[in-house]
Order: sequence, then C-alpha cells, then structure tokens
Amino acid sequence: MICRILLLISLTSCVSGTFVVKVTQTSYQAEENHNITLEWMFTTKPDSSSTSLNIYCELFTRHNVSVLYHVHKGVEVPESQDEHFAGRVHSDKDALREGRIRLHVSRLRTHDSGLYLCAVGTNDGLSSGRCRLNVTGKIIQ
Repeated sequence: MICRILLLISLTSCVSGTFVVKVTQTSYQAEENHNITLEWMFTTKPDSSSTSLNIYCELFTRHNVSVLYHVHKGVEVPESQDEHFAGRVHSDKDALREGRIRLHVSRLRTHDSGLYLCAVGTNDGLSSGRCRLNVTGKIIQ
C-alpha cells in the first residue's frame, strides 16, 4: 500500500502538462468529536471519462499510514479504507464530477491529526496535494 502511494508521488514529478491537484487549505484545526471537510481540487476536461479516475487519499502520522478514501477506475473501493475511518469518512459525489474531492470526516479523534495526501490519476496525468490536520482534545471549562 505504501509502495503504491510512493509510486504515485514519484510518477507525479515525471508527468509534464497541466494536470494539477491543489488543496483549498494547507492546514486545518479542529476539536475532538467535531466534524471537518477536507477538500482537494483537480483539473478536469468536460469529455473525460470517470472510468479513468483513480484517487488514493491517505493519512500519514509518525507511526502509521491509513487509507481514508480510494477510487479505482471511477468506482469507490470501501474495502481499502482503514478500519480507523470506517463509517466516519464520506465523499461528495457531485463535487467529484466537478473536479473536487470533498471528504467529510466525522467524530474527529486526536489521532486523526497528521498529513493528509490525496493522489489523483486520470488520462490527463497524475498529481497529488497535501494538507495538515491538527485535532485537539476537547477543552473542559
């Protein structure tokens, strides 16, 4: 699994062209038990087929790598999702058609903190974007 994402990242630097993945925010801050939406944008063409769409989103922490979202040839692959995110990550399918990956993560935990990387591949190219999420414990007053 780690090899797959590292391959995608290394291939990104080899692909020339205009296919780009960007994050809407490079850093997010949230509180435990709250919800958040992480978002990436990628270039699309009106005539592009969804069957060429491959997405691999992962959380990198100091001790672990966890898959939170995976699409292969335009179809979600829920069995790839790490059990840590099961039932807590949902994607916005309408946004996906517009070239936006919107992942809604619910019931945040402090160990959801880390670097989130989303690699996207289509017939037009391959690129990735990353952002950081810091989840703090609930403040009791």
